[in-house]
Amino acid sequence: MRSLDEAAFLRCVTRQSYSGYELVGAFIDGELIGLLGMRPVHTLARGAFLHVDDLVVAERHRGSGAGRALMDYAEADARARDMNWVFLDAKPDAVTFYEQRDYVLHPAPSMKKAL
Repeated sequence: MRSLDEAAFLRCVTRQSYSGYELVGAFIDGELIGLLGMRPVHTLARGAFLHVDDLVVAERHRGSGAGRALMDYAEADARARDMNWVFLDAKPDAVTFYEQRDYVLHPAPSMKKAL
C-alpha cells in the first residue's frame, strides 16, 4: 500500500468517486480506525458486482472486529443493489481473513502492464 499525504488522498478519492467509489469509516469513540473503499461495477462477463478496492484497519485495532464490520457493510450494500458477488484483491497476509468470511481465490490471473 502506498502512503499518501492529505492532498493526494483527497485528489485520489475525488477521482475515484466519479466511477461510484465510496469510502466507509469504522470509528471507536470518534477515532477513525478503519476504512473501506468500494465501488459498483458492471461488466458483460460478470454482470453487476461490488468491488472492494481498499480495506485497512489501524494496526493497533486489528482483531477488534472493525474489518469484519466493514466487510459486513460491503456485503449488505451489494445485496441491497441486487448484486450477487463481491470481488477484491487481497494481500497475501490477508487471505486467511477473507477465507474465514467464505471468500475463495478467483482462478482468473490478474495481469498488468506498466505504461
